[in-house]
Amino acid sequence: MKKILMKRFALSEKGAKDMIVAIVAVVAANLALMFPVGLLYLLTGDLLANAVSREHALLCWGGVALCLLLIFLTSFWQYNATFYATYTESSVRRVQLAEKLRKLPLSFFGRRDLADLTATVMSDSETLEHAGSHQIPQYYGSILSTLFVGVGLFFFQWKMALAAVWPIPVALVIVLTSKGIQNHFSRRQTEARIALQDGVQEYIETARDLKSNNAENGYLDRLDEKIDLVENRAIKSELGVALFVVTAQIILKFGIATVAIAGSLLLTRGEITLMQFFCFLLVASRLYEPMSATLINLAAINALDVNVERMNRVSDFPEQRGASLFEPKGYDITFENVAFSYDDGKTVLRDISFTANQGEVTALVGPSGGGKTTVSRLAARFWDADRGRVCIGGVDVASVDPEALLSAFSIVFQEVTLFNNTVMENIRVGRKGASDEEVLAAAKSANCDEFAARLPEGYQTVIGENGSNLSGGERQRISIARAFLKDAPVILLDEATASLDAENETLIQTALSRLIRDKTVIVIAHRMRTVAGADRIVVLADGVVAETGTPRELLTKGGIFAGMSDLQTEGLNWSIR
Repeated sequence: MKKILMKRFALSEKGAKDMIVAIVAVVAANLALMFPVGLLYLLTGDLLANAVSREHALLCWGGVALCLLLIFLTSFWQYNATFYATYTESSVRRVQLAEKLRKLPLSFFGRRDLADLTATVMSDSETLEHAGSHQIPQYYGSILSTLFVGVGLFFFQWKMALAAVWPIPVALVIVLTSKGIQNHFSRRQTEARIALQDGVQEYIETARDLKSNNAENGYLDRLDEKIDLVENRAIKSELGVALFVVTAQIILKFGIATVAIAGSLLLTRGEITLMQFFCFLLVASRLYEPMSATLINLAAINALDVNVERMNRVSDFPEQRGASLFEPKGYDITFENVAFSYDDGKTVLRDISFTANQGEVTALVGPSGGGKTTVSRLAARFWDADRGRVCIGGVDVASVDPEALLSAFSIVFQEVTLFNNTVMENIRVGRKGASDEEVLAAAKSANCDEFAARLPEGYQTVIGENGSNLSGGERQRISIARAFLKDAPVILLDEATASLDAENETLIQTALSRLIRDKTVIVIAHRMRTVAGADRIVVLADGVVAETGTPRELLTKGGIFAGMSDLQTEGLNWSIR
């Protein structure tokens, strides 16, 4: 039972145990509501028999007090077992999701749309939270409590019991058969909602470009269409559910009618007494109330399949695992016959072999799409190679836990990610716990002093979402300052100076020359000026190492590198006429 609940509703082991307790609590609360029916039955019998005395009256009042106490206690238990336990489980679920995402390879994020992933973490978790507190325990609890009462009725008078319970399985079958249709509507509604979220996010990110190209109205028209589609599919989804649930609830209403008709016939034949007839009418009035709500819960539970499927798609994805201790013999990075392709089947690297030596700058150059960035990502184990090995100091990176491996890397990406915080705290991301003096020293090495002095509060200035208040070059320098602060033995620079002017590029390269002493440095660049001082250049083209050597050797050779250098020289001489 526990394992079924864990898989069916994406629960932790403790969450499944709490769910079972919640179901038992709902059963107890529902059965407690049947006690007043029994008390009313006894009181009515005494009245008809004219056997009401002072002692009977006191007994009845005591029974009322006992019923109220029982209902209060079971309702209190149900509340705590459903709501409190569910919210605790929801917290656990979100933490587990975050931990899972932290351990997944970047290939996973390449497969999933970010709006879709955000919907899983936020919307799907919220949907499961609501289901756990308002629907799942109530559904199973109502089924079990109704089963107990229904079985008891058969021991009392089987013909009347049959007249009372026949609508219940019929109504359940009607709602259960709607599961496929509900899932269809739910998936289409989710797809439309994610497409809308994508559109809104894209509009916010590209508003400046849309306005500058007079394309804003056209984009907003398409966004309106997405909004209308979400509304349309939400209505269809609700109607699809209502068609089956309302039909099932109507069937339940026939139960009281059949009890009345069957009871009248049996009463006229003398097969039951008036009190038995009255008792079944009372029970029937209570029997269908939890079941009516349960049918709505069942429809909602059926629709959970889509949310659980999306949640399990994250939790079941294989993690990158490895040794938590990384002790290489030096930091030479060696690629041995490495091949790699992305999920779309496109082969990026076919057979890559080279070594980036510690204490040297190895530059990766070549045509766009040649695999330069992919090579650097494989070194840091953002992805795992399809074939071959990537080793650091003789240790295969595929055997090391990614977090342990990345402790040896300082990485400056081409696309910088900053936070809506101060310049100081954005640099401190490079090494948590670094002192202000260490942060300022790293900032100075990355030439951040120049722009920080112009900010209203210097290094304590909040720079806006993703550094929106800074220029591209200023944002890049903060990223480089993080690398200085971390001071790791391996440095990856992916177009690190692409957003800098010639003056700042020279200053950064001078600073980098101090940073890279005794370190392994891999530089990815298109500008020949950036790699002119590299110790070794590896030219990647069509997924293989096309050339390798020093800048002087490759220029003399007259191959791909020399051709790229000549083209850039021609570009520098271009002018507007």
